[in-house]
Amino acid sequence: MEALKERIIEETWSKETIMDVEINIIERMIGCRTVEAVEGSISYAYYLRKVGLTNDNYPLFLKLLEVENHWVIDTLLGNKDPFLLLSSIHPNTYVMLTSFKLLTNWHPGGIYPKTLAIVLGILQAAYCSPKDGNKIYNVSISDIDNLGKHLNKELGQDDPNNRVILNILDWMGSLAGTSDDPDVEQMARQSNSIRTYFFDKRKKMEDIIPQVLLVKSDYIAKEIPPRKVFVD
Repeated sequence: MEALKERIIEETWSKETIMDVEINIIERMIGCRTVEAVEGSISYAYYLRKVGLTNDNYPLFLKLLEVENHWVIDTLLGNKDPFLLLSSIHPNTYVMLTSFKLLTNWHPGGIYPKTLAIVLGILQAAYCSPKDGNKIYNVSISDIDNLGKHLNKELGQDDPNNRVILNILDWMGSLAGTSDDPDVEQMARQSNSIRTYFFDKRKKMEDIIPQVLLVKSDYIAKEIPPRKVFVD
């Protein structure tokens, strides 16, 4: 009789179905569309920071970068330099592909600058040696455009995020004339062109980057604040 009861329970609620429910709840929490979700995400970010970044849990840190709420990101970072948050993770296809996906999904100005800095830190570490980085993840023209769209010409080259983007573009541009692959050559030329348009006050970024990518957003306008700010 007991075995029958256990079998009925397992058929109704298997480990897989319970896990699906848990994942669904976490996904809704990370969406930060309610005050409760924001506070839950802040607690989750705090827990991850205390656990610490490892090779086993870094995808969870990457997942939190999808959160469009600066209170959550500040909790995840603590006092750490955002450019160095994931510096202990060796560049790999997953982390680099995820980084470019995030850059593609975000509109210029539509993401917290520290969140952008975390992703740029990943790419900076991966492409400071552009040939080696490109062997791990082959950067496309689309990737370069979605990187370049986050340049803020009004802030100039001394802005930390601008400076890192320009460095990455410079490194990728250095691949021009070094490969027989036409895709690499076009990507490198586009990298150099975006840098040129950024520095030339007479040129507009929409003349080198597709205008649809340059549609601006405001991350602050989308944020829901928590009722309480947790102090570490």
